[in-house]
Amino acid sequence: MYKVLIVEDDPMVAMINEQYILKNKDFCVCGTCKNGVEALDFLRKNMVDLVLLDVYMPLMDGREVLKEIRNSKIETEVIMVTAANDTSTLEETVHLGVVDYLIKPFSFVRFQNALEKFTAQHQAFKEKTTMDQNFVDNFINSNNQNNFPVNSNKSETQKYPKGIQAKTLELLKNHLQNLTTWQSVDMIAQALGISIVTVRHYMNYLVKNNLAIEDIDYETGGRPCLLYKKK
Repeated sequence: MYKVLIVEDDPMVAMINEQYILKNKDFCVCGTCKNGVEALDFLRKNMVDLVLLDVYMPLMDGREVLKEIRNSKIETEVIMVTAANDTSTLEETVHLGVVDYLIKPFSFVRFQNALEKFTAQHQAFKEKTTMDQNFVDNFINSNNQNNFPVNSNKSETQKYPKGIQAKTLELLKNHLQNLTTWQSVDMIAQALGISIVTVRHYMNYLVKNNLAIEDIDYETGGRPCLLYKKK
């Protein structure tokens, strides 16, 4: 299980980020820091796989923290999180080697994509003892597209059509597996913290591929409502 350190000065945002992380069974939260000074102190005393690092914080901002992480050769990866969308910040942090760059407000699905990218990157280097040109080319091309290859073969996400991510699909399938009653798109979205549009898109895919079944509830007092459960 990968250990994640959340560095965020807004308690509410930090709590939401923690909830997002805990929905992924491969990750756990090992600590939360309110500023960069606390974060560096924590990193020097603890092993952390991934840092979720906000840019704008008191005492020491995220860019300074990232520079110090690299200068001190602290072995951890970083996902930058910020409300800023200026290109200079993006360029600087990318040059310092971040796994991903999330601009607030980001969706649950986009957040999970960033975690997937970290996992794929970590596994790729763990499993690959020697490099060839094909591996390097796939690494650079996929990294630029926010979709890191696990190996030189097709990645798991390429088995699905555009807009369908393996982790999100698995999340929906697991949720359906545990259902004992029908649920609407709204209910599923609320339970998983995913947007209604995303849930509707994935449920259509699951029904089309006979992985879920749908029914219509006409007793809503208004417009009929689609209901779903496992096949």
